[in-house]
Amino acid sequence: MTQDARATAAKKLFIKTYGCQMNVYDSQRMAEAMGAEGYELTEDQSQADMVLLNTCHIREKAAEKLYSDLGRLKPLKAARPDLKIGVAGCVAQAEGEEIVRRMPLVDLVVGPQTYHRLPAMLRGEAPAILTEFPPEDKFDHLPERRATRRAPAAFLTVQEGCDKFCAFCVVPYTRGAEVSRPVDRILAEARDLVARGVREITLLGQNVNGWHGAGAGGEWGFGRLIRALAEIDGLDRIRYTTSHPNDMADDLIEAHRDIPQLMPYLHLPVQSGSDRILKAMNRKHTAEQYLRLIDRIRAARPDILLTSDFIVGFPGETDQDHADTLRLIEQVGFGTAFSFKYSPRPGTPAYDRPEVDGAVADARLQELQALLNRQQQAAQQSMLGRTVGVLFEKPGREPGQMVGKSDYLHSVFVEAPQARIGDLVQVRIVESAPNSLRGELVG
Repeated sequence: MTQDARATAAKKLFIKTYGCQMNVYDSQRMAEAMGAEGYELTEDQSQADMVLLNTCHIREKAAEKLYSDLGRLKPLKAARPDLKIGVAGCVAQAEGEEIVRRMPLVDLVVGPQTYHRLPAMLRGEAPAILTEFPPEDKFDHLPERRATRRAPAAFLTVQEGCDKFCAFCVVPYTRGAEVSRPVDRILAEARDLVARGVREITLLGQNVNGWHGAGAGGEWGFGRLIRALAEIDGLDRIRYTTSHPNDMADDLIEAHRDIPQLMPYLHLPVQSGSDRILKAMNRKHTAEQYLRLIDRIRAARPDILLTSDFIVGFPGETDQDHADTLRLIEQVGFGTAFSFKYSPRPGTPAYDRPEVDGAVADARLQELQALLNRQQQAAQQSMLGRTVGVLFEKPGREPGQMVGKSDYLHSVFVEAPQARIGDLVQVRIVESAPNSLRGELVG
């Protein structure tokens, strides 16, 4: 495209989203903020007028991945000096001015609490580096959701930040203290999403089940919020992530028992099965407390599928600590889980602690993942012959095939040539693949 043609065309925005589901939501909101300035999303980075890298600091070597991606943008910036390059998200918050110092091609750096000011930054009405925690609520300053029609499943952030200060985690430093959005704003956004075709909403937060917000009659807990969302006509499914065991309150467990729209799926990270390591992680719960909580949740919803997070090789972890973790996994029986070898994060309490030998940690991770994989396959096999709801989200790999998520968040492939995206159908599961299921329409 020539410079003259580019000047008359709509401005193009390319966003690369790293990591977590909350970043997916944030990228959507940033796109909406930029849409109000005349930008349209593009999947072609080479045609973009602005490239925005929305980063996540949870995964290993997050900063290195960012700088590698920025390095690959150098030829594009050299060919088109007018191209704007921005870095957003948690790595932006953590690195700040260091990003621009190392990579002068970057035009702006914005943290996860200040991205509502992106338009002002581009206009030169705000600093090119914004990583403070502002007193105003960014959601008050973002434009209304703009898409007239949306995918059948959507994310909705209800809570941000974390006050738990786990020894391995950067979230309290990059996202700040826990903040809960008010009930009326959450419900208004949910109703708007449903009006635009959404049938399933996943509530997001770094510590989502710690949400407590101002509502009718005073402060509400998370369980009451879910009950209010379930009253929205057309909202067929509700999910939430990510939770902390210490915030699984009675009203939330009861919501799993009482609310049919609340799906029988719960991601509840435990990180370790060793009390000694849990204490070193500052998790503020024991393995036995976690197991008793699981018993209460399963008593309320016996068919619930549980998933979790595990960190292997945390500083000081012994063979016995690892064995304790394997024992907890055996006792719970997870549908799936995310597991990682510990990697230090600068600024966290565990950063300078002596690390477990790399080869030992690798061996432990392989053993743990093998056990989790066996449990995942067993959970999927247990679905054979069962009839479940499936919300179709996109066409499958084969002609006439659709793929969607089951009540239990399994990906399910179904021969359904007459179906449409957004259909919620009953499916009998007939086959289990390594990471998905195949089903047949019922009726």
